[in-house]
Amino acid sequence: MAKQKTKILVIDDDPKVSWILSEGLPSHFEFISARDGIEGIQMVSTEQPDLILLDIKMQGMSGLEVLEKLNKMESRPDVIMLSGHGDTRYVVDSVKLGAAEFINKPFDVKEVEIHINGVLERGRLRSELAKAKEELRSQKKYANFIGDSEPMLRVKALIEQVADSELTVLIRGESGTGKEIVARSLHELSGRRNQPFMKVNCAAIPRDLLEAELFGYEKGAFTGAHKNKQGRFEVANKGTIFLDEIGDMPMELQSKLLQVLEQQEFVRVGGVQTISVDVRIICATNRNLEEAIGEGQFRDDLFYRLNEITIFLPPLRERAEDVPLLVNHFLEKYNALYSREYANLSSETIDRLMGFHWPGNIRQLENMIKQVVVRADEGIIEELIRSAAQQPVKSTSGGAAGAAPGAAPLPETYDGDLSLKSVVGRRIAEEEKRLISHVLNKTNWNRRKAADILQISYRSLLYKIKDYELNATK
Repeated sequence: MAKQKTKILVIDDDPKVSWILSEGLPSHFEFISARDGIEGIQMVSTEQPDLILLDIKMQGMSGLEVLEKLNKMESRPDVIMLSGHGDTRYVVDSVKLGAAEFINKPFDVKEVEIHINGVLERGRLRSELAKAKEELRSQKKYANFIGDSEPMLRVKALIEQVADSELTVLIRGESGTGKEIVARSLHELSGRRNQPFMKVNCAAIPRDLLEAELFGYEKGAFTGAHKNKQGRFEVANKGTIFLDEIGDMPMELQSKLLQVLEQQEFVRVGGVQTISVDVRIICATNRNLEEAIGEGQFRDDLFYRLNEITIFLPPLRERAEDVPLLVNHFLEKYNALYSREYANLSSETIDRLMGFHWPGNIRQLENMIKQVVVRADEGIIEELIRSAAQQPVKSTSGGAAGAAPGAAPLPETYDGDLSLKSVVGRRIAEEEKRLISHVLNKTNWNRRKAADILQISYRSLLYKIKDYELNATK
């Protein structure tokens, strides 16, 4: 393959300069010329040279004036200044304006070649350093994004594909799966990375305050509004706003959010002036928005506008092979935070963790490892897992209307902890117990065959049989 030529633009009102360099330097240099500064500036855009040789003294626009205008471009090649006057003042002014080198006329062609090669090499090194920094920066953005399972590799690939676009992204998944980490990764891998990233939890702010928090308010808009206040959208201008728990946004605010999405403008609470913003919106929810639409709790037009790109985060139980990586990450994190040196967990404990159903997902695993580090006791994991697996679910007989065929009846009453996470966790444990019992009976209690069907390790199956107190007579 032929070596690509290095294109050098010579901006000099003496046409002989370009000719001398073209004749005297190797053929891998391609010289193009401009007779004055205006033509030279135009050719920088049209020809995209790798290097510029710029004469200081020219009729009309001087070389220093040309250099000032080149500096206003988004990017420009390195510039070597040429001068037949030998005035130190020109050298100083050129360096201040960012010239890479300064060559006096008359010059020796070989000397010019040395200068050109030196400037090009420094430019190449800067480019490689910038690329290495960008790669390192990208890696750092995934520092808390742990997992190399197939589902997580697909999530990472999708993040990299859409991060530097302006598409609205909807992140869906159970609570505790890491939706905020995905949102921050999308921001940090985008062209908005140096601008604000604002997070708003729509479920954590009272309904009557959420509008003012998002869009700001004018003085006197309500009791206590003693001065104008910017909302999160204004603060996030040019950056990214992350609306967590978007499914809990009140209906009356959803239309205003739709206006921001479609027109990039809104009016503050109590105001009349339209405010324009340039903000990328990323949303997250653990709710079934399709069901919320059917129940009249979420606007279908807003859903379709938010749903330009959807990223589904799998629950931890569906990527159990990531558990050891997460365990090591949290051990390092809390050992450093609490100045501890707790060793890695035993293989038996890791297997127990990989076989657990994780109703609280990564957040639950993190809290568990934090307790291990603080208390320096790996044994508490067994207690915590057994406690979660053994929590009873009380239900009445008979199926619920609309239940899927073969599904367990939905409970009408509960005992104990009534939090949604705990109830769902108990339901998952019950279904897991029913499924394992069914497969064991179907295989005549051939445990290895049952483990293969269930796609879990043999050791994990033994632990679950023990936890659920299963035996061949049940």
